[in-house]
Amino acid sequence: MNEILELFLGLILGAISMYWVFSLFRKKRNKELTEHQSIILLDKIKSVCKLITVEGDFAEIYRYENTREHFLSLVSSKKKALIVINAKVHIGFDLKKLRLHADNEKKKIFLTNFPEPEILSISPDLQFYDIKNGLFNVFTPSDLTSLNVEAKKHIEEKIPASGLMDTANREALEAVLLIESIVETIGWKLDYSSLELSDKRKRILN
Repeated sequence: MNEILELFLGLILGAISMYWVFSLFRKKRNKELTEHQSIILLDKIKSVCKLITVEGDFAEIYRYENTREHFLSLVSSKKKALIVINAKVHIGFDLKKLRLHADNEKKKIFLTNFPEPEILSISPDLQFYDIKNGLFNVFTPSDLTSLNVEAKKHIEEKIPASGLMDTANREALEAVLLIESIVETIGWKLDYSSLELSDKRKRILN
């Protein structure tokens, strides 16, 4: 009778021990899985890198002149051209500048800072009209490279007055909602209640 009781107690203690070990293993595994999920999620958000929200087209007329002096500045030679610049500008956000941290227990991603909009690309297309070469100063293939640089700078100076940055600021919330949808794909939540907005962005969004 005692042997049967000892066997029964041994089975019960063994079952309890196995359940405890299994629970501990499962809890550790769930914790590792959750931490792994948060790492993958943060990497997934940052892998978007640069998010374009606004596209603008510019058409500008640019007058180019270049004068060179020769023979001890006794003779000057001028080349000039009328250039039509058609440029496509992309404004958006560099998502590598996001401030994110994860709460693995609550399965939440906290977004505490969203970057200001910036110029992501300027693609100018130049068309030359009324080209006039000087006697000792003519257009060369290398001029095209320098003119592209000047054209980009010229368009960049026009962007602040174009309203593209203000439009991008208004699209900031849409960008946050996009990140929220990415987070929700694996059952997490995005908390951006403490998101700090600049005074300028607040005025635009309001």
